Amino acid sequence: MAKTPEFPPEQISEIVQMALSDHVDFANIKREYDIAEKQVKALMRDNLRPGSYRAWRKRVRDFGDRRERYK
Repeated sequence: MAKTPEFPPEQISEIVQMALSDHVDFANIKREYDIAEKQVKALMRDNLRPGSYRAWRKRVRDFGDRRERYK
């Protein structure tokens, strides 16, 4: 499992909002917060309810299958 760096609560909230957005990809999150895709997924797993995390991962996978460049 990817180890997530320590972030203040307000930054965690911003990262979660960016990751939940369909218009922000993992590269943008990496550029702004220097956190890798696996670390974003781990942070999301730790901060979302299990059902919300599964729904988010399914949406990211489904969009990724339909679009050439998505998260």
